[in-house]
Amino acid sequence: MTEPTSQPASTVGPLVVHTAEELRRALADAGRVALVPTMGALHEGHRSLMRLARAQADTVVVSIFVNPLQFGPNEDFDRYPRTLDTDTGVCAQEGVDVVFAPTVNTMYPTEQMVTVQAGAMGDRLEGASRPGFFTGVLTVVSKLLHLVGPDLAVFGQKDAQQLAVVRRMVADLNLPVEIVGAPTLRDPDGLATSSRNVYLDADERASALALSRALNAGRDAAADGPEAVRAAAQGVLDEAAKAAPPVELDYLALVDPATFTDVPADFTGEAVLAVAARVGTTRLIDNVPVRLTRS
Repeated sequence: MTEPTSQPASTVGPLVVHTAEELRRALADAGRVALVPTMGALHEGHRSLMRLARAQADTVVVSIFVNPLQFGPNEDFDRYPRTLDTDTGVCAQEGVDVVFAPTVNTMYPTEQMVTVQAGAMGDRLEGASRPGFFTGVLTVVSKLLHLVGPDLAVFGQKDAQQLAVVRRMVADLNLPVEIVGAPTLRDPDGLATSSRNVYLDADERASALALSRALNAGRDAAADGPEAVRAAAQGVLDEAAKAAPPVELDYLALVDPATFTDVPADFTGEAVLAVAARVGTTRLIDNVPVRLTRS
């Protein structure tokens, strides 16, 4: 096997496959394989994941699948952007080798009776706000890992709880894959890059910037301990709740990155400050790492 090297952007474009059999043929003699699982509507954040994958593998596979199992009955499954042609162009520019774009019938040919659940770790924060979400995520990720058989899979740190539960699933089920976390990419104004940002109008986007301001304020208070971190972030969000349009807070939490349980008042070490809020009709999440040390 050759050492993985960075490659220039493809001038031909990736091979686009839709079935498990096509995927199997495409990955014959593929060498070291990296998977980047996505739901499409690809943006600069996804590009950063592809570049990280490209630097570590001989063959890069990007999956594009809007997974119905992780959407609740009142969520945006029907309006979630589906832009396969544009997404394939993005993949070509980033030197992706294979795009796996299965249909719902390919991924779920019959009713899904057996699912993968995150346990108590998946019942908090995103799991509490979106019941069943992590069951949908882990089930589809597990299926993609089995179908692609990658050596590594790249996930964004922006979805920190998702990254944590995927890592725990891989460890608990002894899956032979390395899970790589990629740093959160931000737009120039500080908003975490997300496919859902396109739903925001100019006023909503201005209000949404309070999320990153709150996280930065919390991180800046780290020397004074966990309670100071929470209070600093909450203060920014309290002001944002009075804005027009308002930021409607779902949760703000300072958690252990491995378990996503709240850290105690005397905690030292690495933590994650996570927030979720709604601006208009759009729900946004964000987080930053926080290193807590005794002052």
